[in-house]
Amino acid sequence: MTATASASDARVIRVPAPRWAWLLATFFGAGRLRPGPGTWGSLAALGLWWGVGHWIPGPWRPGAALGFAAAAVLLGIPAATRVARELGDGDPSCVVIDEVAGQMLALVAVPFYWQSLLAAFILFRAFDIVKPPPVRQLENLPGGVGIVLDDVGAGLYAWGIVQLLLRFRILNS
Repeated sequence: MTATASASDARVIRVPAPRWAWLLATFFGAGRLRPGPGTWGSLAALGLWWGVGHWIPGPWRPGAALGFAAAAVLLGIPAATRVARELGDGDPSCVVIDEVAGQMLALVAVPFYWQSLLAAFILFRAFDIVKPPPVRQLENLPGGVGIVLDDVGAGLYAWGIVQLLLRFRILNS
């Protein structure tokens, strides 16, 4: 930058994110679907769980769902960070690995009845959109951490409500 150039003239060099980061961040392309890529990401997670969960013995399902959620968080943070940096966007709508993580948390210990699974899906989407405190504040964390952890918070809210609905037999268990 020359002495006469202003700071606004500086160009940001964006490094392309590797293919693995794009695949994970968009959850294998679900984040490119329109409208509502976040909803598509949540539906993809629910579909994955519906397909895989039937093969997991019942007592192991909560641990498996928690394992999927943990993997989405641990792999999703660096993937989301790299894609967001490439796009120059703090929270790009195509990044849906955060919805996958949050949705999987909402599904922990939820019985395989369509009503329970639908309730977990709807509640997660509602909390992800509304972002009650302190979920909204988690968005302010840097990079992929903020992108992913606000959805983890929404997933925990949804999980808690679903578990209460199951406990009080409002949902089938």
